[in-house]
Amino acid sequence: MQSSFFQNENRHRLIEYDLYESCLKRQLFYTKWCWAVIASALSGQNERSYPDDRKKKGVEMIYQVTALVILAVFYGCYFLKMLMQQRKGIRTDQIGQGKVGFVKFVEVISILLNTTCFWAPFRICGAVIGALGATVFVTSVVTMRDSWRAGVSKTDKTELVTDGIYQISRNPAFLGFDLVYIGILLMFFNPWLLIASVFAMLMFHLQIVNVEEDFLLETFGQEYLAYKKKVNRYIGRK
Repeated sequence: MQSSFFQNENRHRLIEYDLYESCLKRQLFYTKWCWAVIASALSGQNERSYPDDRKKKGVEMIYQVTALVILAVFYGCYFLKMLMQQRKGIRTDQIGQGKVGFVKFVEVISILLNTTCFWAPFRICGAVIGALGATVFVTSVVTMRDSWRAGVSKTDKTELVTDGIYQISRNPAFLGFDLVYIGILLMFFNPWLLIASVFAMLMFHLQIVNVEEDFLLETFGQEYLAYKKKVNRYIGRK
């Protein structure tokens, strides 16, 4: 009986010792963990992985802001010119009619969602091309003055403008459109934006070839033919 009593007591003591040792190890573990967290916070180690993320987000924001500025200048010039000419009784938009108007919405959504799969060099090139396109477009609109139209108008009397930027391109406004589309596409590439951009550029090209050139030839005759022989459709002199 006595030996059985001592055996039970020893067993209880071993169990208590094991529990005490387990609690002590657990407490030591949590203590070390807390000190590690405090030391990490004081030394700034936890933030060492975040600067790269913040830097990446900053770069992405620069791309987004740049693209939005390009579109603001581009479409701002378009609609401002349209309003100015409307006050003079001139209908500017003879081509849109909803055919390619959806492209601007695809562009804005792509920019806001920051869709891309291209490396930085492509995106930087896209920003440069887009900015160049907006500049070309604004320059063409200013050079055309009140003769500028988005499309053709058989009722309005216009002049054949061949000076300024029109000395190196017969269609600098459309060239500006294309450059902006290509630039935004390189910056925020996605399949929907690719389809919308290619569709818009194709529609503009067909508008030039099948409508505008025939209209200019019919309206200005030999003057336009002489101009056509000197200057290329999009860029460069012959």
